[in-house]
Amino acid sequence: MTRMSITNTPRTATIDDAPLIGRTLTRAFDDDPMMRWFFPDDASREASLGRYFTTLFTRQYVRHAVCERTGAAASFWVPPEAAAKAVPDEETIQELTGILGDRAPVFGAAVEEAGKHTPQEPHWYLALIGADPAAQGQGHGAALLRSGLAKADAAEMPAYLESSKPDNLAFYQHFGFTVRKELELPGGGPTLWAMWREPRAS
Repeated sequence: MTRMSITNTPRTATIDDAPLIGRTLTRAFDDDPMMRWFFPDDASREASLGRYFTTLFTRQYVRHAVCERTGAAASFWVPPEAAAKAVPDEETIQELTGILGDRAPVFGAAVEEAGKHTPQEPHWYLALIGADPAAQGQGHGAALLRSGLAKADAAEMPAYLESSKPDNLAFYQHFGFTVRKELELPGGGPTLWAMWREPRAS
């Protein structure tokens, strides 16, 4: 029991955690409809996802977002004051384009469409959260979600996320999120559920 509470305790993720985070998120998103749409080739998906998540973490989120991890999960939150900075620079875009290959236009169109529906009011944005399926049911994802929401609540800010996996909707609803909009991504992409949560008093 003691060991479980230690491994589930969120801690700040640093650049040194990049290999762990890359592996964790690759496993977490292997069956995600959007990631399978971006990376449709079964043979190369694992390697591509690893490069994709590692690039996002090391070049973007670890620099400007609130990144946390447990022993088997990771989350990237963007507070409102970091929203302008926590976007890919030109070099990051080039790197992601190389990883995505001929799926880069599909990725770009999806990002653009989702961006049209991003709430304008200040909020904490849950950019990514994922747990290794091997640790499913051990509370890793819930611990990270609670940690981020506690920060948003302390700042008296709402929270926002987008989910492309319908199985996850009930999980987020349990923590107070409600579906604000269903987005059909262009080019026959998967449905994206935009979810919102009002701040709660401490």
